[in-house]
Amino acid sequence: MQDRTFRLAVIQANPRLGDLKANAELARSYHEKATQAGADLLLYSELFICGYPPEDLVLKPAFVRQCMQKVEELAVLTKDGPAMLIGTPWAQDGKLFNAVALLDEGKVADLRFKVDLPNYGVFDEKRVFDAGPNPGPMNFRGIRIGVPICEDTWQSEVCECLEETGAQLLLVPNGSPYHSGKFDERMQIMVQRVVETGLPLVYANQLGGQDELVFDGGSFALNADRSLIMQLPQLQEAMGLIDWHEDAAGNWIAKPSEISSVPDVFEADWRACVMGLGDYVNKNGFPGVVLGLSGGIDSAICAAMAVDALGPERVHCVMLPYRYTSGESLDDAQKCADALGVRYDTVPISEPVEGFASALQPVFAGTQEGITEENLQSRSRGVILMAISNKFGAMVVTTGNKSEMSVGYATLYGDMNGGFNPIKDIYKTKVYAMAAWRNQHQLSDLLGPAGEVIPQNIITKAPTAELRENQTDQDSLPDYDVLDDILTCLVEDEMAVRDILARGHDEATVKRVEHLLYIAEYKRRQAAPGVKLTQKNFGRDRRYPITNCFRDTQQVPKLHTEPVASS
Repeated sequence: MQDRTFRLAVIQANPRLGDLKANAELARSYHEKATQAGADLLLYSELFICGYPPEDLVLKPAFVRQCMQKVEELAVLTKDGPAMLIGTPWAQDGKLFNAVALLDEGKVADLRFKVDLPNYGVFDEKRVFDAGPNPGPMNFRGIRIGVPICEDTWQSEVCECLEETGAQLLLVPNGSPYHSGKFDERMQIMVQRVVETGLPLVYANQLGGQDELVFDGGSFALNADRSLIMQLPQLQEAMGLIDWHEDAAGNWIAKPSEISSVPDVFEADWRACVMGLGDYVNKNGFPGVVLGLSGGIDSAICAAMAVDALGPERVHCVMLPYRYTSGESLDDAQKCADALGVRYDTVPISEPVEGFASALQPVFAGTQEGITEENLQSRSRGVILMAISNKFGAMVVTTGNKSEMSVGYATLYGDMNGGFNPIKDIYKTKVYAMAAWRNQHQLSDLLGPAGEVIPQNIITKAPTAELRENQTDQDSLPDYDVLDDILTCLVEDEMAVRDILARGHDEATVKRVEHLLYIAEYKRRQAAPGVKLTQKNFGRDRRYPITNCFRDTQQVPKLHTEPVASS
């Protein structure tokens, strides 16, 4: 008896959410490539035909109908070519499912529905989908294939059910978003499923930015003995081919194929920020971006990410100096723009700031100058950047890091203006580390130049908003290494104040940071979206009330009495 064989093509591609025509064409183009490569079956990612996560779009019956129609049109391609396993919403018997369709012999040959609908962190599938029944395997040309969908593999029940009902191979379509360290977490979970079921497993993950989320691909495959068969690049589009053969005992075994290295955390985080920003700009149809280049670290790293994502010709940097802008900042900003090769303009803000101050003088008469007057500078800059955006169509990139967003060290309608923020989920100390890393690494598939693109003086000088004479960030905040550790404890780890104090922090500082974190919630609700890099980003993961009188001391403070750098 001759061994049976088949070739599987794993598709790690970047669909555009809601663009059903383009996604179907993308699926079609990969079908052509896989046909030329001799594939028998293509495995696409979760909900590929519409993009993931579709959120409330799937509550529109017309949207679901069109998704199903596109899938049925794609099925025609399989009449004389390889079959497809493709993710799609599917309405049936008055219910709506997160489904995978097997397209073979010119028709929708079979369907499987997601059982375990995630309802934590960034996921909210129970609101929009019905859970499917425990599945049995699909029969693909005599091969019994189990198709657990993403979350179905994060617990053991669905995969055990597939093994018990005769599956010979697990093919897993995924929409698993990135955070630092996520690749290792996925691999450990999938190895557990292989050990429990004794079945080989293929993990196909979506690629691309979708609002705050970045899907990093990193698709891989394991034989039943846990050996690595295939590993596609993380954060890059790819198609992987796996050749399977059935041994005399009916077990399916694959030969090793492409095994890409896993990037270190700095490269992965950098690529995620670049992909998130680039896809947000491109998928929403902006011709490019504009940002204020202040001579500080945050705007410099955002400019470098924008150039890596879009190329220098689509990035416009603007220096917006006022009387407190130092010659050092002017020089650093110019050097950064020159190193990146971007358009660079200078628009002084003295006239608008003084115009606002003059207009407000009758209202402010008899009061002391302070933060309000400082913030006129930031808000004047915001107005100018938005005017440039309105005139030329470029999206404003806003540049506040996670440390600033945590404690409200940002100005509403000023430096918080913008459409997207690539460093929103990066604490200040890591911003410095990532800038230093980028100066040493130029990734050939990205669009920015090699060499030192962020001048060393920007990395080494004391951070300052330059809203008054001789100002530094540490006038209002603890040192960033202290602040970021406290914030990590409060935000990522939800630690009690007493446990944070046990790490050696000053009690008054911890309580003040906790207070600032809570009272800045109203600002974060109005902030631009930004790339998710941690397990607790602001917005999708961490959802705190704006009106909130709880403090860990159990004493209700007077709200909004503590001055911060801006408001």
